[in-house]
Amino acid sequence: MTDIGIGQSGPSRPAFGLPLLAVCFALVMSAIALPGCSNEKPGAAQEPGGTGRTIENKGSDTLVNLALAWAEVYMRAHPDVSISVTGGGSGTGIAAMINGTVAIANASREMKPEEMAAAKANGIDPVEIIVARDAIAVVVNPSNPVQHLSLKQISAIYTGKIKNWVELGGEDRPIVLLSRESNSGTYVYFLENVIRMGDRKSELLFSPDTLLMPSSEGISSEIRQNPNAIGYDGLGYVTGDLKVISVSKSEHDPYIVPSAGTVKDGSYPIARPLYMYTAGKPAGQIKDYIEWILNGGQTLVAKLGFVPL
Repeated sequence: MTDIGIGQSGPSRPAFGLPLLAVCFALVMSAIALPGCSNEKPGAAQEPGGTGRTIENKGSDTLVNLALAWAEVYMRAHPDVSISVTGGGSGTGIAAMINGTVAIANASREMKPEEMAAAKANGIDPVEIIVARDAIAVVVNPSNPVQHLSLKQISAIYTGKIKNWVELGGEDRPIVLLSRESNSGTYVYFLENVIRMGDRKSELLFSPDTLLMPSSEGISSEIRQNPNAIGYDGLGYVTGDLKVISVSKSEHDPYIVPSAGTVKDGSYPIARPLYMYTAGKPAGQIKDYIEWILNGGQTLVAKLGFVPL
């Protein structure tokens, strides 16, 4: 992996004959002039008129709101630059970066070895840039009396070993498990660092009873309606009508509530960096944009519930 080295009614039919030939000729010439038909590098296409660039940015749903905020502010200050931001999950963004269809992939996890190998096979040397930090909050319905859990208990819940809230000091109710889908970087991080508790040899998996939700908003909506549900999400997506569980590394450690402060001091046990990946060392407009994110753009991070660098 390369080091970045920076501070980041129906229409009428045309008559046959010469007029039709003229129409066809005009259409062909128009197509040639389209910016998408230029020889510009994928993911950073020349804008119409050649006055600026479009930076395609795709990936993590955790990062998407922050990435949209960055893009909006940056484009106001740099009207010659256009930035397109979409979600879809970390895996989707990384695959698009490897395929050369986006300039920047957003990810809430590190690239997997097989993704790195696929990039190398495609002649790409990915560059990893940490752009913010985040806590993964474990959330329940406000009516749930359970206040805190250890990592071991959360792992037992999500593997199906603990099935009823009464086993955790709650009411006699079945636990309903909610998770992001497997293309989500948050899903991967939670599997590796919570369910498997960082043990790379572990083969523990989510219980087959786990309901996979397509978005962060889907998890929050279900928890609001279901007093038996438990879910997890990036801290920036947790709203005041959800109950956040305090978490301990072990049964003998203190229970910590996720916050910017507990992420910075390392006391909250489910915290992670958030990344952008580029296909090689960023240059030009992409380099300028990432440098701004790592500096002036950090002022937006806390406003959206994440932790600045």
